[in-house]
Amino acid sequence: MLDMSTTEMIWVGIGFIGQSLFFSRWLIQWVVSERKAESQIPASFWYMSLIGSVIVLAYAIHRVDPVFIVGQGVGTLVYVRNIMLLHQAKKRVMSG
Repeated sequence: MLDMSTTEMIWVGIGFIGQSLFFSRWLIQWVVSERKAESQIPASFWYMSLIGSVIVLAYAIHRVDPVFIVGQGVGTLVYVRNIMLLHQAKKRVMSG
């Protein structure tokens, strides 16, 4: 890592931030499930998934890593769809 440019070090930092956000979504899911004493996936899980995934996707694109680009790209679509479903369900509840 000592021979990396400043730009590359910044991108590695961005990658770690994305991975940290992506990992922390599991902690949120675990805490919520423990509090309710049943398995739960809170809305924050999907938002953390999306944000972390987009950041890791940006890092993968910068690194030109097709494995991570495909994996995070597909995951990002799933997270967006789940957030859309949450908003649709909320609208149905509010409209009665």
